[in-house]
Amino acid sequence: MENEESTLRQQIKENLIQKANLQQQIFDNTFAVFESLKEILHEMTSELNDDLDESLDKRVRIEYRDRGKFEAQLQIASDVLIFSMHTNIFEFNREHIIWQNSYVRNDKRNSYCGLINIYNFLSDSLKYNRNSDEGYLVGRIFINRENHYFVEGKRQMSLRHNNFGTSEISKEAIIHIVECAVNYALEFDLLVPPYDLAKVVTVEQLNTKIENSKIQTGKRLGYRFNSDDI
Repeated sequence: MENEESTLRQQIKENLIQKANLQQQIFDNTFAVFESLKEILHEMTSELNDDLDESLDKRVRIEYRDRGKFEAQLQIASDVLIFSMHTNIFEFNREHIIWQNSYVRNDKRNSYCGLINIYNFLSDSLKYNRNSDEGYLVGRIFINRENHYFVEGKRQMSLRHNNFGTSEISKEAIIHIVECAVNYALEFDLLVPPYDLAKVVTVEQLNTKIENSKIQTGKRLGYRFNSDDI
């Protein structure tokens, strides 16, 4: 019994050392990427404002906002992109297509990744505190222990799973991801909600609308948000 406990205790220590070190390394990699992402968002804001100074209506805002250690915001006209780094480390589930990649199959440690989510909201949702408005996950970036990356998202944002493990994430790669996200948000139009969804309104909703413009809104409110939108 004592030997069994000693063996189990040793296994716990080995697992703790391996997993803790691995996860800390991935967290550090992901955080470094997120810091670089913030710098790129700030630079892109300045560049776009300079380039469009004479051709864009002054009321149209292009603005970067640092929302804290793990969150950043880019407002472009009526759209807002929220970049949010998760503080935990993840592994892909067994049904995920990434397991078809030999880089992941050959070394399970490569499957553990940090995660940066990209959400698209309407700027008015934040401006008028419409807390019930819907935002949409348009992309997510995975970074592993070797700084290799994989992107899941809408068409032009996706990076084929079989490319995972072929190159490390770089400033150029981050710029491309951000530009794809911005372009997607601008082309992802706000649709008129289905008539049946809006045909009945309560007095409370009407009063709320008059006071705060808080009737629920979302780009696909009342519609199915499909993976092939745009």
